[in-house]
Amino acid sequence: MNLEPSQSYFFIGIAGVGMSAIAQYLAGKGFSVSGSDRQFGEDSPRIKAQLEQLGIQCFTQDGSGIHAGLSAVVISTAIEETNPDLKKAKELGVPVWHRSEMLAAISNHTKTIAVSGTSGKSTVTAMIFHILTEAGLSPSLMTGASLVSLESQGMIGNAFAGNGEWLVVEADESDGTLVRYKPEIGLILNIDKDHKEIAELQNIFAEFARNLESRGKILIVNDAHPLSKAFSRGREFDFGTESYCGVQGLDFESAGIGIRFRVRHRGELVRFELPFPGKYNMENALAATACALQAGVSLRVCAAALKTFAGVFRRQMFLGTFAGVHLMDDFAHNPAKIAASIESVRSFTSGRVFAWFQPHGFGPAKFLRFDFKKSFLESLHFSGVPEKKDRLYFSKIYYAGGSANQDISAADLAADVNQEGGLAFYIEDRDACAREMVKEARAGDTILLMGARDPSLGAFAESVKRMLEEAASEK
Repeated sequence: MNLEPSQSYFFIGIAGVGMSAIAQYLAGKGFSVSGSDRQFGEDSPRIKAQLEQLGIQCFTQDGSGIHAGLSAVVISTAIEETNPDLKKAKELGVPVWHRSEMLAAISNHTKTIAVSGTSGKSTVTAMIFHILTEAGLSPSLMTGASLVSLESQGMIGNAFAGNGEWLVVEADESDGTLVRYKPEIGLILNIDKDHKEIAELQNIFAEFARNLESRGKILIVNDAHPLSKAFSRGREFDFGTESYCGVQGLDFESAGIGIRFRVRHRGELVRFELPFPGKYNMENALAATACALQAGVSLRVCAAALKTFAGVFRRQMFLGTFAGVHLMDDFAHNPAKIAASIESVRSFTSGRVFAWFQPHGFGPAKFLRFDFKKSFLESLHFSGVPEKKDRLYFSKIYYAGGSANQDISAADLAADVNQEGGLAFYIEDRDACAREMVKEARAGDTILLMGARDPSLGAFAESVKRMLEEAASEK
């Protein structure tokens, strides 16, 4: 698969976060790009206009955008064989590429930093991009979430076509396609049960590591995580709180909503500050720093850059304090991410944690059911007198459509926690659930919203913010 600027590509499902990132990157590099999405119609989302501003022609999914002159049609795993655009492409003999094949082709044609792991990919990808940008290297970006710094400029925020030699990309393991990437630098953050069982995930990451090593490229792993540490060879560019030969984090402390720590590398010791909570964000910063060092950026430039890091949409977004009640919105959706998110808000919460979780599909809810229970019971404080206990809230499972077996409810997850002495509530309608949390929360408490995939979650967080503002004005 050779990429030439004279080629033209059509993306089916172009409004999706992964597909739109690749489309924006290719358009920025001079390729002819078009695409379709089932969301496009008379009342199209803002993303359609943002894509068109980049010269990307957008169509409804009726086959009208497909023609024989296309170099390839790009699809994701979510595109079914019955899709009108895909059917027409096959009828015309247009080559069909999976999005991972396109990403692999791109990584073969540019110096790529591929960020992998079951947690933290979007944040670390954004951190690396920010450091390289601040260092004047003009990197490119493709990731699965919107950077606040790019959104503030009117962009979609999940992609950027820079003029430099480096491309920073979030590499997904969920469908096993991680092994197709051929980056210059590969990063493994952690390995926890998420979309697949641990053993299957380990095999995927092991192949990713072998691909890097067989080509003589750089593999960076997290020494603080036991499963990723297994891939370490004592390299000077591994990272973590336990890494003594690589990039080591020391003296961690919380500082309000932010954190402070020191980083040691090759005898140099530099103080870092980050405007986001949680010890896991120190690990994220160490990972980004390890990659940036290999790209030629100094440790002090890394520290200065991360001090101004604006963050990623719905990744530990602090939305304010209202009559003493804090509000945090996060993408956490697997047990490890949930535990880390709760731990991070605990660092600045003097009162209770009101944790709200919307499972992102019936399959994941069933697959991770008892892992969720364990995570909530270990992370939330359910002991003591009732008025001092943390509270856990569930609303109905997010359903994106399709033929999913709906044989589990979020009410089942709440019941699992309550059977072990927890304090969990199931309120099907999330707006009603939000009103209940706002009514019960008092000064010092934190409301933590968690969930993934549902594109309306950002708007929901804003609605909870308005409820808190109104409640605060009445006090």
